[in-house]
Amino acid sequence: MLDKAIRFLITLTCAILGGAALNLANPLLLTYINPEFFKAETGIFELTLASLVCILAGAFLGGLGGWFVSPYLIRKLGKFTAFVEKQLSKMPINDVIAGAVGLAIGLIIANLLGNAFARIPIVGYYIPVIFSIVLGYLGVRITIKKRKEIAGSFDFIKEILRNREVVKENVKSHEDKTPEVPAQEETPPPERAKVNLVKLQEHKDKNYKLLDTNVIIDGRIADICKTGFLEGTLLIPVFVLEELQYIADSSDTLRRVRGRRGLDVLQKIREDESNLEVEVMNVDFEDIQGVDSKLVRLAQKLGGKIITNDFNLNKVAQLRGVEVLNINDLSNAVKPVVIPGETMRVQVVKDGKEPGQGVAYLDDGTMIVIENGHRYLSRTISVEVTSALQTSAGRMIFAKPR
Repeated sequence: MLDKAIRFLITLTCAILGGAALNLANPLLLTYINPEFFKAETGIFELTLASLVCILAGAFLGGLGGWFVSPYLIRKLGKFTAFVEKQLSKMPINDVIAGAVGLAIGLIIANLLGNAFARIPIVGYYIPVIFSIVLGYLGVRITIKKRKEIAGSFDFIKEILRNREVVKENVKSHEDKTPEVPAQEETPPPERAKVNLVKLQEHKDKNYKLLDTNVIIDGRIADICKTGFLEGTLLIPVFVLEELQYIADSSDTLRRVRGRRGLDVLQKIREDESNLEVEVMNVDFEDIQGVDSKLVRLAQKLGGKIITNDFNLNKVAQLRGVEVLNINDLSNAVKPVVIPGETMRVQVVKDGKEPGQGVAYLDDGTMIVIENGHRYLSRTISVEVTSALQTSAGRMIFAKPR
């Protein structure tokens, strides 16, 4: 039904364009066809017979062409719509809204500037179009990239207004207070973050270990909990749970699978019969946007440690004086140490980045780069370790065939 409606609109548009185009060619046609009756008035919108014939003929030809070309245009429109829908589904709804707002702001500014330049001879008609394209694009890009800063500025303004209201209420209550109601009992309206920060002081002796989103989705934390190496209380903040739920509800298949895996890992940790206590804390910081920043702030208030495998969060937390337990460091620490000159048997599974190199993997996922290993592709060979590179992101072994 929708295709029929679109086909009708395309045909109608082509008919109107065809009639208008042939009507513009009317003076040229009259130079070749000069009978007087073609110049007679028809009484229809002050049109001559020649103009009426040209409009009808152009509309017929344009509509006929539009009818035949509309299926092709509909197919192209469908592909374009599917492409746009696919791209939008990959974007968070916050980015989509920010882009739409930025586009509107850019077009408004372009319209204001375009009117100022529209009177310039020759190029004045084209400048507003250029402004609309450039400023519209810039508006979308800038608002998406600076979305957090823009949201933070609005939060700052709301905080100022809220503080002004609190001051007004305090002044009013101070003026209206009576002996029966002591002044110290009057408190400003509760703020979620401040109330929570006061309560957090009571939990500093629980030796909290805070889990971030990445380490939960990774899944290895559940096996580490079973070993009994961790002690204290495993803490899962509510804003981490909310982010996991947001990922699990994502329209992107891969993100949805990762989010559901994280929720399954949490359920597995809570059902584990180990002595490790698991606690979900309903605390949030309304003045902070990012989940990682909230996690660092909560660790500072609790005096706890963050368990993560995120390299950037690791560095930020250390800079802010928060202890971090990186499970990648733990994984690297318990891997068997390889010594240059040691031999091992591995299967070459693919080519390396450099010409002639081959790549193999150990059972724990460690990558082995084999010099001149391309010729042994898909074969199991003995190699001799030449060197090893160890980092927080993982380990890489370099070897050569024996």
